[in-house]
Amino acid sequence: MTATVSLTGRPLDLVYFIFFMIHLPASFLIDLQALYPSSIVPSVVASLPKFYVTMSNDPLIGNALGYFGKNDAYIWFKSFLVLEAFFQVPVFVLGLRGLWKGSRSIYVLLLVYAASTTTTTLPCLAVILSTPVTSASTVAANVFSITSEQRLLLLSSYIPFFLLPLLMTVDMAFRVLKLVKAGSNAQLAAKRK
Repeated sequence: MTATVSLTGRPLDLVYFIFFMIHLPASFLIDLQALYPSSIVPSVVASLPKFYVTMSNDPLIGNALGYFGKNDAYIWFKSFLVLEAFFQVPVFVLGLRGLWKGSRSIYVLLLVYAASTTTTTLPCLAVILSTPVTSASTVAANVFSITSEQRLLLLSSYIPFFLLPLLMTVDMAFRVLKLVKAGSNAQLAAKRK
């Protein structure tokens, strides 16, 4: 049995670990408030997404939380939030533990998480990129829009949650492939004996 290399000696794992540590509280404090009964959310916590949406005009979080009225066109995003609550949050916890310990058994779960997250973040980016930029005509037509600065802020918020899982998808796919090859080679070697 080989000794486990410390987390600092595994740079990509350290990046994933930090990503999960940041994402876990962000999920509870911002994203998942759309799923909580408002009566259980302390006012200081409830103010966090309000501040964020006021600053960014995020059409996704704003609609999920009902800040822009009732809009069933964003029900797909709310389903992504349910996925975040019941799949991603447990993966963050298990991922933190597995990455800390250097466990290879976490690779398959991280691969599934990363592929799922990359896939669900892409339509969010599409919404941000297709939301009209505020102009005299959008204001006159009463069309929901965002300023160029808000688009930049939103892209800087969402792109890391697309790119890092995309990197993790590719990385974990190669790690799993390496383990499968090693297992197959060991099986072949055992048959030859």
